[in-house]
Amino acid sequence: MNLLGQPATVGRHCGSNTYEVTPEVAAFYADALEDESAAKLGVAPPLLYHSECYNFLGEWYLKNLFGNLHARQDWSFYAPIPVGAKVRTRSTIIDRYHKRGRDYVVNETDVMADSGELLVRGHTHQSFLPPKDDQGDGFVVDEKTAGKKRQSRPRPEAPQGDPFGETRKTIDQRRCWMFSGPGRNYHNDAEQAKKLGFPNIVVQGMMTTCFPAELMLDRFGEGFLRGGRMSLKLTNVVWVDETLTARAWEREQHPEGTANRVVCDVTVTKDDGTTVLVGEASALV
Repeated sequence: MNLLGQPATVGRHCGSNTYEVTPEVAAFYADALEDESAAKLGVAPPLLYHSECYNFLGEWYLKNLFGNLHARQDWSFYAPIPVGAKVRTRSTIIDRYHKRGRDYVVNETDVMADSGELLVRGHTHQSFLPPKDDQGDGFVVDEKTAGKKRQSRPRPEAPQGDPFGETRKTIDQRRCWMFSGPGRNYHNDAEQAKKLGFPNIVVQGMMTTCFPAELMLDRFGEGFLRGGRMSLKLTNVVWVDETLTARAWEREQHPEGTANRVVCDVTVTKDDGTTVLVGEASALV
């Protein structure tokens, strides 16, 4: 493995792993997120390996970790992950760019069946502060600047009409440990968070992407597992012990092959109305 901080080059293969999808692993995910949507269909959660890209962070993270944040997450779903199967993963750097005073690295992580069939693909956009630079105006790092951001930027308007799904979660420390453990890090331990410039535990951005996935799976079932997509922007920091509500609305349908793609708007908000995730999700029907 390359040393942390070496140049993250587009095209670099970051690593791979092989896993057995045991019932216990699937049940642990369901317990951590209070999400039984996949179990009802007899399959593993589609985002079971939500954080696989972070198993290889020494290959794609930039040197300056102070204030780094997860900015955007795209997911594509091609086939269900069977319980009891073996899967393989593959992690690759596919893009780098600079925006609003921050450097971004995009990691593509595939989850594949043992046969090689592609099951799930994720694109993770991670942002980093340039060395000896301030945080710019694109992201918040602490609670003070989070408040300023809420005042300076208009809140995204919620889609019109009633949502077809809603789920409410309180992100306590137990949930943070289950989702972002077992090792101590800034997503589950306040001391580790302070070392990176945060005043408290920062809830892992991947967790908030799982909440709209739960709504989509409940609504569309296999139509989400085979051909579903999500493109999600993480717009504010979530701190431990905050409560979030995820909602989804159907926006439009259009033909795609022999099926129709249903395009939905999704949001995740705090109790004070702060939007922490906004994006688009779709499924085939």
